[in-house]
Amino acid sequence: MYKQIDVSLLDTVLKKTIQSVESSKHQIFDIAESARRESNTMRSEIVELRLQIGEAIDRVDLLELQYRKARNRLVHVSRNFHEHAEEEIRKAYEEANNLQVELSIQREREQNLRRRRDELEMRLRGIEETINKAENLMTQIGVVLGYLNGDLSRVGEALETAKQQQLMGMRIIQAQEEERKRVAREIHDGPAQSMANVVLRTEIVEKMLKNQRILDAEMELQELKEMVRYSLADVRRIIFDLRPMALDDLGLVPTLQKYIQTFEDRTKLTVDLVVFGKEQDLESSVKAALFRLVQECLNNVAKHAKARFVQVKMEFQHKQLMLVVKDDGIGFRMEEKQGNGESFGLMGMKERTQLLEGKMEIQSAPMQGTRVMFHIPV
Repeated sequence: MYKQIDVSLLDTVLKKTIQSVESSKHQIFDIAESARRESNTMRSEIVELRLQIGEAIDRVDLLELQYRKARNRLVHVSRNFHEHAEEEIRKAYEEANNLQVELSIQREREQNLRRRRDELEMRLRGIEETINKAENLMTQIGVVLGYLNGDLSRVGEALETAKQQQLMGMRIIQAQEEERKRVAREIHDGPAQSMANVVLRTEIVEKMLKNQRILDAEMELQELKEMVRYSLADVRRIIFDLRPMALDDLGLVPTLQKYIQTFEDRTKLTVDLVVFGKEQDLESSVKAALFRLVQECLNNVAKHAKARFVQVKMEFQHKQLMLVVKDDGIGFRMEEKQGNGESFGLMGMKERTQLLEGKMEIQSAPMQGTRVMFHIPV
């Protein structure tokens, strides 16, 4: 006779586990934030050190020139001492000696500044590695938390076995975490970095204004203006990637045309969009899914295919939509791809196609490009 499982005890253990994992996630986040603050402080100090090094180099160059002139003057006076008064010879000697001492001091200062800069840059690289490790660990913990918090029983109703239930649940959670990580990385590498740079360069402008370097400050402000414009463009691109507003306003085809134009500018690939039939009035979720399918296909081409030309063909039929994405890239052996397991991108496209109750087919061969076909009922 089997002993009955105490569900409340399991629930208590699960809640304590979730609390412990969440606490660890917050601690890792605090570590990452502290490292980011320290890295920003270091970047500011490095910028200041570079300015000081530039000033020290200019000072050393000037002193070297003055010292050479003083030495030449001293040699001339010494050789012709009978033509010069004793006081004049003494002043020439003191001037050369003082310049030599000052030059040695400034050279030592320059070396110390360079040494300090190199140490800070090495420490900054180490801190950036710590931040990357912390972000990866937070992503992994996010997957665990999502799995622990997720109600997989609803997903299990549509699956035949417990193994399929676990696999699908983990795929959904991993897809969410990967998307969050992608967006976070794009914001961190794009607008966040630009804004941090804007803050640092604003401090430089303040110092220029204090030193009455008006023209240099105006040039720096012009560059800052361009940097803010690029950051704004990055933010708009990230928003567009999350959910293209034009899908609801303009429709699927115009939105794809706009995206393909941006894709061509970014990747230097040539993409030809061909549409047959009249665009139908599709549901918002269907339009978004079709857009993501094209987007994922083009991203895969840019990353792996080494292609020069891509054709996106879309045909609106009476009861279905045909979508074909074909490239002239290096291709691959289908049996190898199946043997090594599908990539996360292909897996995501197949699952998205299944949600649309459609079919997906891939054709490829080495040096013969790749062709991906979707049959979507509408």
